[in-house]
Amino acid sequence: MGSSTSQSFKSAYERSALHAGSWYDDDPRRLRTTLDENIRQAEIESFDNVRALIVPHAGYRYSGPTAAFSYKILHQCLSRQAIRTILVLHPAHHVYLRGCAVSGASSLQTPLGDLVVDEDLRQEILLLNDPAFSVMEKSVDEEEHSGEMQYPYLAHVIAGRDIKVLPIMCGSLETPQEKLFGEILRAIIARPEVCTIISSDFCHWGSRFSYQPTGNSIPIHQFIEQMDRKGMDLIQLKDPGAFASYLKETRNTICGRHAIAVWLNAVSASTNNNLEICFVNYAQSSAVTSRKESSVSYAAAVAFMKEN
Repeated sequence: MGSSTSQSFKSAYERSALHAGSWYDDDPRRLRTTLDENIRQAEIESFDNVRALIVPHAGYRYSGPTAAFSYKILHQCLSRQAIRTILVLHPAHHVYLRGCAVSGASSLQTPLGDLVVDEDLRQEILLLNDPAFSVMEKSVDEEEHSGEMQYPYLAHVIAGRDIKVLPIMCGSLETPQEKLFGEILRAIIARPEVCTIISSDFCHWGSRFSYQPTGNSIPIHQFIEQMDRKGMDLIQLKDPGAFASYLKETRNTICGRHAIAVWLNAVSASTNNNLEICFVNYAQSSAVTSRKESSVSYAAAVAFMKEN
């Protein structure tokens, strides 16, 4: 499965930026300019007590402007919040994983500087052991883009701050497993010094994705948006059961659905009901009007604690 059990985890590796130069620019100056411009153009209000962000993970040419909305919120809140760890929940695109796996890296390389992995938190999670978390092998970690697409933005936004990162890959989980892993991570996700990034694109529509539902008398891209927004509304309700039912009904190809569900189960198990989720941007890679076309949807969201 491309991962090892916590018992066989011996030493950490440096995770290289395998997708630099293809999914995003590997030149630090050009990359920094791109991220700065994306963040500048993201017109968004500031949020206090930020607890989590949903961020897309396609190539920056496509999803970078939407991702910037989430990272602008994170950047703005860092001067007001004592965040010490960024937990990155991301899906598995290239390996079959039936559970969740933590990164085995000690550092995450990016063209804008390396991110330090929170090895203490990793060890704490591995010791939970019910259900057991495995550890990603270096090749599996590096091949997976959904985590890596967060790292340059993170390196850019948290530069100069003592903030560590811990990626967790969420595999092909059944609904009861999503609940179990969410409940196990609940106490960690609830810590005020921990902020969570949930890495996910939304609908992948087209023949190359084997997914082409349509609606009656409306353009396909409008149907896709309506379907996506229904799922987004359910996420905002913090109801993992309703989100699971929606996915079963629509089969919407939200690639980070298991990561979203694990996080939803974690927050729904909390006794603090002041958490609010707000989607702040939505986009599609193209406005599909024909079954010959394809598109991927991108959404940015923030979860924050409301004032009592």
